[in-house]
Amino acid sequence: MQRVDLGEVEYDVAAKDMRGWVEERVEGRAEDRLFLLSHPPVITYGPRTVLDDLPVEAAGIPTVLVDRGGFATYHGPGQLVGYLVIDLHERGPVDIVRWLENGLIEALGSLGFPLVRRDTPKGASSLVGVWTADGRKLCSIGMQIRRGVTSHGFSVNVAPDMTVFHTFTSCGLHDVTMVSLAELATERGTAVPSETDVRDAIANTLGAR
Repeated sequence: MQRVDLGEVEYDVAAKDMRGWVEERVEGRAEDRLFLLSHPPVITYGPRTVLDDLPVEAAGIPTVLVDRGGFATYHGPGQLVGYLVIDLHERGPVDIVRWLENGLIEALGSLGFPLVRRDTPKGASSLVGVWTADGRKLCSIGMQIRRGVTSHGFSVNVAPDMTVFHTFTSCGLHDVTMVSLAELATERGTAVPSETDVRDAIANTLGAR
């Protein structure tokens, strides 16, 4: 898998580019790719999102309806976003979401942050993502699969403005606290990993070069 490092990209620009990346993979003009980037402040939400979960207009954060799984989530400076464009036909039977959860857990564990995945009880809101052992959510995952090729991906809260998460309901989970690596590092009295460190750890674990 090819690693592609980008800087800050407007969400609308990345969404348009992503459609092109998917076409390139479907047509065999590109290999599997992991795109690593960040966005200016924006809240994206999937079609099943309850509109009351979104922030009020006074919060001043743009909202964008997107064609992925999952509910509302925040993207902004200090957060690492990863978009995966992978042809699943070449990987055989695989639970791509669980593979990604486990990969993020391994990568962030290598940086000193023990994390877990959670199974979703029947009838409950999805617990897909990466969590602390005490039930705080660090990483969100929302993917789309069309014609056997994935798009969208994950976000990791490295050191974003966490107050934004108080303005809306993240991931459709009303009783969940979002957390960042910076907050976890402060609790442990350790250094906050750089975004470069986080990028490298995730890319290496997912097999992106």
